[in-house]
Amino acid sequence: MRSVTILGATGSVGTSTLDLIERAGGAYDVLALTANCDVDGLAAAAKRVSAKFAVVADESRLPALREALSGSGVKAAGGADAVCEAARMGADWTMAAIVGTAGLKPVMAAIEGGGTIALANKESLVSAGEVVTRAVAECGATLLPVDSEHNAIFQCFESDNADKVSRIILTASGGPFRERTLDAMRGITPEQAVAHPNWSMGAKISVDSATLMNKGLELIEAFHLFPVAAEQLDVIVHRQSVIHSMVEYADGSVLAQLGSPDMRVPIAYTLAWPQRMETPCQRLDLARIGRLDFEAPDYDRFPCLRLAREALTAGGTRPAVLNAANEVAVAAFLARRIGFLEIAAIVSDTLERYDPAAPETLDQLLAIDAEARCIAGERVKDCVI
Repeated sequence: MRSVTILGATGSVGTSTLDLIERAGGAYDVLALTANCDVDGLAAAAKRVSAKFAVVADESRLPALREALSGSGVKAAGGADAVCEAARMGADWTMAAIVGTAGLKPVMAAIEGGGTIALANKESLVSAGEVVTRAVAECGATLLPVDSEHNAIFQCFESDNADKVSRIILTASGGPFRERTLDAMRGITPEQAVAHPNWSMGAKISVDSATLMNKGLELIEAFHLFPVAAEQLDVIVHRQSVIHSMVEYADGSVLAQLGSPDMRVPIAYTLAWPQRMETPCQRLDLARIGRLDFEAPDYDRFPCLRLAREALTAGGTRPAVLNAANEVAVAAFLARRIGFLEIAAIVSDTLERYDPAAPETLDQLLAIDAEARCIAGERVKDCVI
C-alpha cells in the first residue's frame, strides 16, 4: 500500500486526486490532507479516506476543524508550520497542489523527505526553480509534473535522447477571450475570466489562462523540468485542448500526448507512475471532435505571455518578480479593485521598478517575493475602476 499526502486537498486538483484515490479501493494509505480555510471540505475528505492528519493553513479555523473531526480519530492542526509538518510526514507520494508561492515551503518540506512529489504548484518552479531542482537532487526526491502540458511532455520526452530534442511545444487553449480585441477586453468581469471554455479550474489559474500568463509560467516551469534551452520552448494556441503538448526531435518526428481535458488523467499518471491506472475520464472520440485547430499566440493582445518569455530569457530573479506581481494583480482583479487589462500593466510596472540580485537561499528568495508584492500592491492602489 502506497502512502500519500495531499497538500491543497480541497482545490480542484486536490479533489480530483481524492476522487482517484477513493476509486482505487484501499490501494492508498492517506497520511495527511491540508487546506487553506475550507474546514467542511477538509474534514469531510479526511473522514472519507481515513486520513491520519488534517491541517488548515488558516489557524483561526482550527477550532472549527477540531469540532468537525471530533470522534473521527483524525488529528487536527492549524497554521503554516503545521502544513509543512504534514508535508514532512514521509509519504511515498505527495500531491503539491497549494496555489501560489504559499505552496513553496510545503513543497520544499516534502522534497526533504526524499519521496515522489507530484507538482501541481507551478509557482514553486517559476519563483525558485534552481532552489527546488537543487533540493530534489540533494535529497534524492522524484519530481513529477501534474500540469496537463508538462505531464504530456513528460510522457513524450525520451530521456535517453534528450540531446536529440529540438523543440518542446506547449499548447494553449487561448482562454475565453482568444478572439476578443483589446478594447473588447477592457470591461471583462471576474465571472467572465473564470469561465474557462475547456477546463474546470480554480479562480486564480483560470484568470491566468485568460491572460495567457498561465502559459508563460508554464514556459518557465518547463525550462526547469526538462533539459532544454529557453529558445527551444514554444507555445501554440490549440483551442480544442485535445493535444496537451508536443516534443519535436532532430529527425523531424513530433510526439504528442492526446486526451480529454480532465485533470484526472495527468494526476493518475503521476499517482500510478511508473505504471498506469484506470480512470473514469471520458475517452477521446476524434471522429466526433472532427478537427484540430492551431494558431500562433498574439503577444500584443496577451502581453502577459510576452512578459513571461522575457523573464525566462533574462533569468535571475525576473521570474520570481513576475510571479509575485501577477499573484497580487490577479487577486486585485478578482476583488474588483482593478480591470482585466491592468493585470499585465501592473506586472510590467513591477518588473521595471524592481530587479534585485539573484538569491542564494530560500529565505532570500521569499524576501524578494515579499518586496515585489509590496511594489505591485502600491501600483494596485493607483488604479481606479
